[in-house]
Amino acid sequence: MRRVIVIGTTGSGKTTFARTLARRLGLPHGEQDAWNHQPGWQAAPPEVFRAQVGAFTAQDAWVMDGNYGKARDIGWARADTLVWLDYPGHLVFWRVLSRTVRRVVTRQELWNGNRETLRGALSADSPVPWFFRTHWRRRRETPVLAASFPHLTVIRLRSPAQARVWLNHLPGG
Repeated sequence: MRRVIVIGTTGSGKTTFARTLARRLGLPHGEQDAWNHQPGWQAAPPEVFRAQVGAFTAQDAWVMDGNYGKARDIGWARADTLVWLDYPGHLVFWRVLSRTVRRVVTRQELWNGNRETLRGALSADSPVPWFFRTHWRRRRETPVLAASFPHLTVIRLRSPAQARVWLNHLPGG
């Protein structure tokens, strides 16, 4: 396990999990959201985003989190392990809702100067509506997508408790 991609629906805790995993394994961590969300919440042009994913995954070993289909062919092809945080909908909904409220209230900077705002949190593309559009669809589609990358070891973690146990069994855990 030297090249790991961590996926899961918005709010599942991909980045937190991936950072912890990277620390445990002593590997660099890459966050696709940071590469995609340019200043002013502008999406990076596909060629720029793909170049960043390509440069990061060209390293010998890494942990990267993100679900972006526009570079799946790069990251998943170069990974040896896919960790899927497939948590129940009610848990992920609560996490994404509470995270969004916390970020709006604290004005926490996310990526490239971007901050969540109340107006943004109420928009159709904000994390809460995105959760409803993607959570159950990803549950259906991920096994099919993973099967198209047969070299990957797929680790499907269905609860935060299961994820903690799995992490604790790793070296340094």
